Amino acid sequence: MSYEKLASNIIDLVGGKENVNSVVHCITRLRFKLKDESKANTDALNNLDGVVTVMKSGGQYQVVIGNHVADVFKEVVAIGGFHSDSNQEQEDGSSGSLFDRFIDMISGIFTPILGVLAASGMIKGFNALFVAVGWLDNTGGTYQVLNAIGDALFYFLPILLGYTAMKKFGGSPFLGIVIAMALVYPSLEGIPGSMDPLYTLFAGTVFESPVYIEFFGIPVILMTYSMSVIPIIISTFFAAKVEKFFARIIPSVVRMFLVPMFTLLIIVPITFIVIGPIATWASQLLGVATIWVYNLSPVIAGLFLGGFWLVFVMFGLHWGLVPIAMNNFATQGQDPILALIFVHSFALAGAILAVWLRTKNKKTKTLSAPAFISAMFGVTEPGMYGIALPLKLPFIFTLVTSALGGAALGFFGTTGYVMGGLGPFQLPSFIPAEGIDMSVIGALLAAVGGFILAFGLTYFFGRINRAESTEETTENTETVSDVAPSTINVTEGKVSSPLKGEIVPLKEVTDQVFASGAMGDGIAIRPTDGKVVSPVNGIVETLFPTKHALGIKTEDGLEVLVHIGLDTVSLEGKHFEAHVAQGDKVSIGQALITVDIDKVKAAGFDTVTPVIITNVAETATMKKTDKKDVMPGDDLLELN
Repeated sequence: MSYEKLASNIIDLVGGKENVNSVVHCITRLRFKLKDESKANTDALNNLDGVVTVMKSGGQYQVVIGNHVADVFKEVVAIGGFHSDSNQEQEDGSSGSLFDRFIDMISGIFTPILGVLAASGMIKGFNALFVAVGWLDNTGGTYQVLNAIGDALFYFLPILLGYTAMKKFGGSPFLGIVIAMALVYPSLEGIPGSMDPLYTLFAGTVFESPVYIEFFGIPVILMTYSMSVIPIIISTFFAAKVEKFFARIIPSVVRMFLVPMFTLLIIVPITFIVIGPIATWASQLLGVATIWVYNLSPVIAGLFLGGFWLVFVMFGLHWGLVPIAMNNFATQGQDPILALIFVHSFALAGAILAVWLRTKNKKTKTLSAPAFISAMFGVTEPGMYGIALPLKLPFIFTLVTSALGGAALGFFGTTGYVMGGLGPFQLPSFIPAEGIDMSVIGALLAAVGGFILAFGLTYFFGRINRAESTEETTENTETVSDVAPSTINVTEGKVSSPLKGEIVPLKEVTDQVFASGAMGDGIAIRPTDGKVVSPVNGIVETLFPTKHALGIKTEDGLEVLVHIGLDTVSLEGKHFEAHVAQGDKVSIGQALITVDIDKVKAAGFDTVTPVIITNVAETATMKKTDKKDVMPGDDLLELN
């Protein structure tokens, strides 16, 4: 399908391409760095068909799309004229708290390689599985080739990180690559086995290091930097600063080659002499500390990480744990962090399957199918934001089940030996060199048990049918289909005024979703009284729990939306009182909602109230009142 229109709307609603510093994407979401987030219309984006939700985290404005994010990203890049690999840190776009900037930095560095990182891990995992079940011999050619395919990225990981980190820090990416290549240069990596050390530094301490070579008389402590993470990130951070310094002082005629030359001559030796050893020791200490905390109680660690992983994902906090996990692989040869969260996607999939089977809401059922498939393969955002979170209880049951699953994984001692894939493709990464043992079987049992438990809790106790009253499915999230489930496009009908107030042309409403006619055609009223009455005879098909909006459908199929104020969903029902319930029959002039207009204004909200017919046929013409002020019951709109 074409995503051109969706991409164009997203660019407009984030404040236009001139408001975008950069945009990248991960598995499910577009990650914008905006110059001014206040210019983005978050409500309109949440209402946009094709957008699951909007998140603000780690200094990023994240538009969650779901499985088709790569296709949407291509259109966004094409329409906006952005760089398709845009990850660079703009100096004027670096804002937010220190923690936000750290999370943004980590996500910017690792996001571009996540796909190939997971793919390489899957290949290594399956290769280990094939050896464990006797399909391959680890001395055979097939195994060696597959191992090279899977292991190449991890061995040369500093080179990839040199590129992405240098780009993120605003430097020249190929400089980052060369710095990383120097770190893994064969004759300078590790400790030469055939050489005697010149002398030893820090003898008698945990940092005892033999010195084999010197650089202009300065001792160089040789380390193994393949598979490392922290040294190259720190190195490129300083390299970007040094490069910018030389770019300012070197004449443009020789800048092209002198800037990288001086940058390399300064940064590479400093990395070997200072940055590399200190970062490596810090990496090792971090790895030891992580394993020490895990060993205090693997069950409690699993309970915590499993139970809160989806919460971490919601706020982007998981990016703080990913580099720790990768560092553990490099320094410890294994990592329990990513292993302990193995069950969460299966638990979510079980909860979504229960919703899919129980729901009577067509939209929810339609969303459940792709969300279930995504969750089964480890992509949780569509199901989390589109199904579980709005329904509340399925999300809670998922967290509880994930926590129990994490505890079980801790009990069985499940750990990862390589950065694996997602969902079931992560399982082979748990296989140790000795072959399949109880830690692997325990992981499989935990995943199956988590799926079944979350399914059962949601199916029997999830109150799915109650949620279809929209009390839970629409809380704080408005979409066109939620507000007005059009079934037919009408050509005739009349709508009277539901309020006393001043007429405002719809195109003058500041909310572009209404002003553009995306929701339908109609008119707006700036109320002078807080009594809202029914504008038609019909049935209340939609009543938001926040009581700020409702939809009524007449016997003739006319669908009318009354939306009291703009962005008043944020009030969460404060100052609103409903006098009807969803499914009630109403007649013209019957009291629907009472709102305290003064308090809504005092809270800083615009009280202008759009009254819209959401299913006007293209062949119909609409006559709108020419009055400047209206009373309840006055003629407002007429289709013919």
